[in-house]
Amino acid sequence: MTDAIRPLIAGNWKMNGLKSAMAEFEVMIAGAAGLTANADLLVCPPATLIAGFADRARGSRLAVGAQDCHAKASGAHTGDLAAEMLADAGATAIIVGHSERRADHGETDALVRQKAEAAWRAGLTAIVCIGETQTQRDAGQTLDVCGGQLKGSLPEGATAANLVVAYEPVWAIGTGLTPTAGDVEQVHRFIRGVLTERFKAEGGKMRILYGGSVKPSNAAELMAVANVNGALVGGASLKAADFLAIAAAC
Repeated sequence: MTDAIRPLIAGNWKMNGLKSAMAEFEVMIAGAAGLTANADLLVCPPATLIAGFADRARGSRLAVGAQDCHAKASGAHTGDLAAEMLADAGATAIIVGHSERRADHGETDALVRQKAEAAWRAGLTAIVCIGETQTQRDAGQTLDVCGGQLKGSLPEGATAANLVVAYEPVWAIGTGLTPTAGDVEQVHRFIRGVLTERFKAEGGKMRILYGGSVKPSNAAELMAVANVNGALVGGASLKAADFLAIAAAC
């Protein structure tokens, strides 16, 4: 992990969690107090829980984020949520371009870029996800795919304060499979190069998270890799003990 960059451990709860999950979230808040000297902690629950979680987390060391937003601030978009609405509910960041959104909803790089800009418009940090499929990996296209997604998905004007990049190899999400430390290092080094070439000094300070079956048993190894500045955690972030153990690895 790059020492000069403060790591971020972000939990993506996906479509999981009812109001009863507040009890687990409160355990996370309590545990975060002793861990935030080493890292920033963020939980992105379903939209139905954001306001309640944000109210409960106020004054604590645990931030609350969202999992997606619409590109526009308002309008006739039934079922969608604007970034401004999520900010109003208490979110401080929004995940955009997750592979599940790209695959299940046909989201393009251009749309992901617009959503990142929407997050900024609302004063929130955009966490932009990129990553290759197993087929693309097998064909030796990992860097080409990631490079293309970075080029198309990241807006101009990105800074270390308003943008986080999350590399999540699609084939590792929820499968229990993870790349080797060497594989992760190669891709994160490549991402860092792209960011610094495009955004100059800011690109050298941006956080690059690794995601894809991150769990307590592999967190320390992954967090020790150069240019890994934290993690985007899926299933393990639903359990306070696992999420806090991953954060402790920083």
